[in-house]
Amino acid sequence: MRKRSRRVALCIVGAAAFSLAGCREEQVEAQAYPDLQSCEDAAARDGLLSSDECAEAFAEARDLHVEAAPRYDSIAVCEEQHGEGNCGSEEQVAGTGGSGIFMPLLAGYLIGNMLGGRGMARAQPLYRTPDGRFTDAGRSSVFSSNTGKARMSSAQFARPATTMGQAPMSRAAAASRGGFGSTGGARGFGG
Repeated sequence: MRKRSRRVALCIVGAAAFSLAGCREEQVEAQAYPDLQSCEDAAARDGLLSSDECAEAFAEARDLHVEAAPRYDSIAVCEEQHGEGNCGSEEQVAGTGGSGIFMPLLAGYLIGNMLGGRGMARAQPLYRTPDGRFTDAGRSSVFSSNTGKARMSSAQFARPATTMGQAPMSRAAAASRGGFGSTGGARGFGG
């Protein structure tokens, strides 16, 4: 009887470990680039991505930028959140909208590849923060650089809510959110 109890206990422990492993978030190999040319240069040099994959990811990040970038009611509020010289009118930055709405400039993009070779996950635009770091459109993480590699959760590539057509943030609204890019933990990219 005692031997059976040990077997049952080992089976339960093994099943619990297997269940917990299944609950872990899927990890993504991510690579950040400041622009399309940097990705294409790396593709030619390293062969990790093709030039076409770079272009597709950049287009996805650019489209998401137009759809989900933060929008502000003045250039001053935008520059408080993203740094001086890192903003423009919605019309200049995204080619949409009219006057009176301001957005950050695209400061790079993040590409995620699923581990195990299951293809490209998604791309995310990157924006400067006022302290010179970088954040994504969903404000889920802050990065020390807009170049390099890291392993992160696939949730990092979730599509953020659209801001297109929404009322732009005022200084009070931006302050109540703690500032753009102030959420999430800071991360660094390896080389």
